[in-house]
Amino acid sequence: MIEHLLAQRACREYTTEPVPDEDVAAILEAATHAPSAENRQPWVFVVVRDPATRAVITDLTKRLWATGGRPHAEQSLTPRFFAAVDGFMAGGYGGAPVLVVVAGDGRGGLPLPVLAASVFPAVQNLLLAAAALGYGSALTTLATAEPLTLAAAVGLPEGVRPLAVVPLGRPATPLGPPRRRPVREVAHRDRYGTPFPAVTDEGSGAAATPRPAPPPA
Repeated sequence: MIEHLLAQRACREYTTEPVPDEDVAAILEAATHAPSAENRQPWVFVVVRDPATRAVITDLTKRLWATGGRPHAEQSLTPRFFAAVDGFMAGGYGGAPVLVVVAGDGRGGLPLPVLAASVFPAVQNLLLAAAALGYGSALTTLATAEPLTLAAAVGLPEGVRPLAVVPLGRPATPLGPPRRRPVREVAHRDRYGTPFPAVTDEGSGAAATPRPAPPPA
């Protein structure tokens, strides 16, 4: 199971193969098993297949990418990484056949930071479940920079705020391993700056965790 978690990564290019409702439902069921503040489960998922609605979302994203996201990314990303993200954003979520707009229902009074903290664990479950079923996905938030426009596109009522757009589909090419900072760079013991001793030079805390010896044969 740990190996599955370590393999999850963003997909930025999709085939046109349909994603059956049964698979989407299984992915969303996994998403709904995430933790949330006071167990309020404030997540809302709008599964967008309709071409016209997808066009509204992709056009919004392209505009936000061209007017702000692209110049920022061009300065902060490596040329190769930027080219991949640029093609994904400018090309309308890599051609994914399904877009899942993930929102948080704040009508119960949860402030936005708590609402987001309750919804994004569900997004992570969604990403992991998609990968487990052989689908690609990606966490994107650019379209939420204009929450009212995105909310109107999918008919969200007042008080339900869009927080992410997740494309779903079969990867157009095999996904390689994700690039992540090693654990040894981010883990500390008791105080910042004191290395966590169980982390190996390879950066895998899981591999360094002591395991019980197998019973004698």
